[in-house]
Amino acid sequence: MRRGAVAWGVVVALAAASGALIARPSRDHVECGAGFIPRGPRCVPADGCPSPLVLAAGKCVAPQIRVAIPRTRLIVGPSDWEAEGKVRPRTVEAGPFWIDAFEATQESFAGHDVADPVRAAHGISRKEAADYCRQHQGRLPTEDEWMVAAAGPAGTRYPWGETGAVCRRAAFGLSRGPCSAEGTGPDTVGAHPTGDTSLGVHDLAGNVAEWVTTDEVEKGVTKGGSWRAELATELRVWARLEIDADAHDDRVGVRCAHDAP
Repeated sequence: MRRGAVAWGVVVALAAASGALIARPSRDHVECGAGFIPRGPRCVPADGCPSPLVLAAGKCVAPQIRVAIPRTRLIVGPSDWEAEGKVRPRTVEAGPFWIDAFEATQESFAGHDVADPVRAAHGISRKEAADYCRQHQGRLPTEDEWMVAAAGPAGTRYPWGETGAVCRRAAFGLSRGPCSAEGTGPDTVGAHPTGDTSLGVHDLAGNVAEWVTTDEVEKGVTKGGSWRAELATELRVWARLEIDADAHDDRVGVRCAHDAP
């Protein structure tokens, strides 16, 4: 038995080294916050309307609340070896401003009843995202504002802190791992509270990448990684995803910023 086990290990190693395709099994490693249960690659309310969602007019919805972000100074790049060669080291300053606690949901974006109301809205172009924010008395955040909101007053690498991405903290790796291989879209907003920022902003890493504005007007820039992201580095606060501004990419949604009163 031992000899057979060793032989099999050698075969697997040789196959991997030669580039042979080894099927990766489907995984259902989704971990959900209290009150939510896994259903395939998704987290859904277990019963009733678990926090941070609320019951309104007999439906479970994401509350329309904003989080105050104080003026913050963030040094990007030098202290993070994974940023080397990917990010121009610089100092970011932004705030004060307000930012939505939740990403736009299917229902808030559509403006009427939908089949999956508390799932993050996705497949949104930059113009559609900007129009949505204007309709909600807001605007798209700048890239610097988004980074300050995600890093928080402590200037952490991830919205939740310094440690790496795992399935309980963010809806990521839902299409090709590491959290699932069955995902076809983003998750329920607010279903991963251990990934919240210290100020209480939900899902700034994973779920949907979020449109921001930059000085690079020819580029469409989104932040935060997405449900398709396979690597933890894609969820770092400095990471960005550049796409066509007119694209309806299923990785991309929106969260609005608001000027401080």
